[in-house]
Amino acid sequence: MDSLTAISDTLLPSIDLPGARNESIRAFYLTSASMIGTPEIVGGYLSGRLRHKLLGLLRLSLWLLSTWYGTFIFCGTRCVSCRFPFIHKFSDIDPKRREQILSSWSSSPIYLYRQLFRGLKFLILLFYFTQVNEKKENPAEDDRFGPLHRAMVHVESPGDALAAALSRTGLSLATHPFPGDRRKKPLRTIHCDAVVVGSGSGGGVVAGVLAQAGYKGGGLLATTDTGVVVLSGSTVGGGSAINWAAALRTPDHVAAEWRRDHGLELFGSAAYAEALDAVCERIGVQSDVHVMEENLNNAALRRGCLELGYPVFNISRNAPPDHHCGWCCFGCKDGRKKATSETWLVDMAESRNGVILPGCRAVRVLHRDRGGRRRKVATGVLFESESGETFIVESKVTVVACGALNTPVLLKRSGLRNPYIGKHLHLHPVVMVWGYFPESGSRRPDYREEEKRSYEGGIMTAMSTVAANWGTTGYGAVIQTPALHPGMFSVVTPWTSGADFKDRMTRFPRTAHVFALARDRGSGTVDGEGNISYRMERGDEESLKNGVEKMLWIMAGAGAEEVGTQHCKGERFEVKRASAREWERFVREASRRVVGRLTTPVCSAHQMGSCRMGVEATTSAVDERGETWEVEGLFVADASVFPTALGVNPMVTVQAIAYCTAHSIAQVAAFY
Repeated sequence: MDSLTAISDTLLPSIDLPGARNESIRAFYLTSASMIGTPEIVGGYLSGRLRHKLLGLLRLSLWLLSTWYGTFIFCGTRCVSCRFPFIHKFSDIDPKRREQILSSWSSSPIYLYRQLFRGLKFLILLFYFTQVNEKKENPAEDDRFGPLHRAMVHVESPGDALAAALSRTGLSLATHPFPGDRRKKPLRTIHCDAVVVGSGSGGGVVAGVLAQAGYKGGGLLATTDTGVVVLSGSTVGGGSAINWAAALRTPDHVAAEWRRDHGLELFGSAAYAEALDAVCERIGVQSDVHVMEENLNNAALRRGCLELGYPVFNISRNAPPDHHCGWCCFGCKDGRKKATSETWLVDMAESRNGVILPGCRAVRVLHRDRGGRRRKVATGVLFESESGETFIVESKVTVVACGALNTPVLLKRSGLRNPYIGKHLHLHPVVMVWGYFPESGSRRPDYREEEKRSYEGGIMTAMSTVAANWGTTGYGAVIQTPALHPGMFSVVTPWTSGADFKDRMTRFPRTAHVFALARDRGSGTVDGEGNISYRMERGDEESLKNGVEKMLWIMAGAGAEEVGTQHCKGERFEVKRASAREWERFVREASRRVVGRLTTPVCSAHQMGSCRMGVEATTSAVDERGETWEVEGLFVADASVFPTALGVNPMVTVQAIAYCTAHSIAQVAAFY
């Protein structure tokens, strides 16, 4: 804690700024991380919730920095002074020297130092800008009377109450021996036709379609986080509840590639076209945009592209044109963004053919041999409640839809051995560029640029394919806009000193960001413990570099006063004061830098492909219907079945594939 507090106050120091333009700005500068308890919150997270294979190394580093000899290893002569004891632990080093040390770690040639800086910066800044105290805590929204209220069943209810709740939807509760060990306490068991693990774009669609077809659904089990430092939502509705509302159909060139290179005729079939139409209709996809109400990010992207002659068009969204909520990345508070919790899961609830079991974690899929068949047969799911009590859902059909990071882990934990489970993970790597637009920066009164904020209005309304290569290889980068509220803004913003960083944060409302999202050929793996490894191919990095070049020009074309990347050096280029030659040199240098390696933040926009679909067990994890090659009656219905990276936001494609999978299940369920 001694080291963590010192690092926190170095990243976010208390600075007296007498000339601040208002008292709020001065108070922000004066408030250090330790003054509001950030180190204690981060320390609690490191001691409890965080799960990562490098956590031990992080703790060891903090401990070493609390000693003089450990600090000497990490900081060299910067921890030496002429005052006793001459070699000091990190917290006793002069604050200015501590800043220099952290700055050197951020760009160190030693990878572990860059890793240490990035991890601590991520955690400390994120918690500093997102924590709330008890007096200012936002009251939790009461969802007891929402559209899914009647379908919610809490498994920790007393036996009679649980049985009664299940019986209202035609489900039954019994007691069965513990699978594989009759000496253990018998388990409460729910009987149903189908159990769906996950409630997002895949699981929610399957649950809704099957329930409307008359099949009894046993539960939607929300899995926990994947054990890596990834921001993700764990909630009913899954990713569709917290995504940015972009609803793009499967690009034609991608569908053609999946047919041509992977033999998947589904993606040229009338059934898939029907699925796309059904999905878009159910979730209310439309592409109208009230341009005058766009936020600063989208307005800058659109204006810059128009000035340069780059292609730019409206993004189709599952929200109405007048829905300008900038906070849907935390869940749409008024339900106007049509997540599965507002559509497909409502269909299930209204059919009274299914229930939702919130707060549960799937332990493993159950399966058994049957009559000498080569393949085993799925029989349900073993799961745990929040208190740790173990239950069984016994079903004819089991659908796993935990997402590309969790589905492989569950399948491997369940004993499946197909070598393609956990392989070919694609991440849609993303890099960002920013532009600063001062309050007085507008040159067009009708444009209302001076009134726009980066965090207000629809999150995504504009998109450019100038670097996408859709007409050639199909592998490039699309340019879109992110949802960056203070927490995530602070995480991706370069840190060079405490004062510089706080200055950047005060400009948050008028700093626009755009990002390049690469359709990656490179891939990674998810192992049985949930650890992720990933490597971009050279072509992926070139796609992102090309995207950086185009984005810098877009920000300049939109009229930004300053522009920059997220590289750790933290350059700020003043566009309007530079010559054309200086500008071109800056763009050239910024777009040629190595992407990644902990010098430039690379984010993952979407995860897919880790249980890819195919026509043979020798090249894929599931067949064209989504059924696993090893276990009959066990289906996968999420982005993990994508044969390759998609290249655009995957929600509609996931739902369309899940729609087809659900109809396949409905046709064959009677045979299981």
